[in-house]
Amino acid sequence: MSRFNNLEFGDQLEGQPLHRPVVKDEHYYMDDARTAFGQGHFEHALRAYAKVLEFNAKNAAAWTGQVRMLIELKEFSEAKLWADKALESFPNEPELLAAKGVALARSGDLKAALVFSDAAVEARGETPYVWLARGDVLLAREEKRADFCFEKALTLAPRDWFLHWLNSRVYYFYKKFSRAFKLAQQALALDAGQAVLWLQYGRCQLALGLIDPASNSFEQARQLDPQCLPTEAEMSQISDGGLWLRLCGRWRQLFQK
Repeated sequence: MSRFNNLEFGDQLEGQPLHRPVVKDEHYYMDDARTAFGQGHFEHALRAYAKVLEFNAKNAAAWTGQVRMLIELKEFSEAKLWADKALESFPNEPELLAAKGVALARSGDLKAALVFSDAAVEARGETPYVWLARGDVLLAREEKRADFCFEKALTLAPRDWFLHWLNSRVYYFYKKFSRAFKLAQQALALDAGQAVLWLQYGRCQLALGLIDPASNSFEQARQLDPQCLPTEAEMSQISDGGLWLRLCGRWRQLFQK
C-alpha cells in the first residue's frame, strides 16, 4: 500500500487495535512460568522463574516456584539448596517454608520436614499450597492426619482443577494409586480440556492395571498437547500389556481403597 493510500484510509486504521511488541519483563516471565507449570512443563517453568529473578531478586513467589519445580523434577537435594538460599532473604515466607518441608520429606529427613511444615502453618500460611505441602510431609511420615490437610487444601479452592491435579501427583508419588486416580478423575470433571489431567489420569490407570483406558487417556493428552506425552517406560508398559501388570493393578485396587 502506497503512502497516499495510507493517508486515504488513515481514519479507518485508527480504529483498529495496534499490535504492540511484547515486553519480556518480570511479569511476562512470571506468567510464562505459571502457564508452563500448569501444563506440566517443569523444566520450562524452572527457567522462566529464573528469568523472573534476573529482573527482581526479591520476588519471593519466583524463589518458591523454583523450589517447587525442582521438587516436581525430583531434584530434592537441589530443591533444599535453593530453599536455603531463598530463606536467607525470606525467612518467614509460608509457601517457601512449606516447599522446603516437602523437599526434606521426599529426601527422607522426616523430622526436619515436620519442623518446616509447622513453621509454614505458624507463619499464617493459610494457602492451599501450604496445606497441600503439609499433607505431603505427613504422608511421607505415614500419618493419618495427611488426609485432613489435603481436604483442607481442597476446601480452600474446591473448583480448582490445578490443585486437584497437584494432590493427585502427591498421592501418586507415594504410590497411593487409587487415591491419585480418584483425584485425577475429579480434576477432569472440573476441566477435561487440560492435557496434563489426561496424562495423570492415564498414569493412574496404568498403575492400576487399566491398560486400554490408560492408552486412551494418553492419546487424549497427546491430542490436546503434543508435548504432553507419557514416558518411554510407560509406553513400553502399554505396548507389552502383560497379564502381570493387570494383576498388579488389580491388587493395588483392592488394597489401596
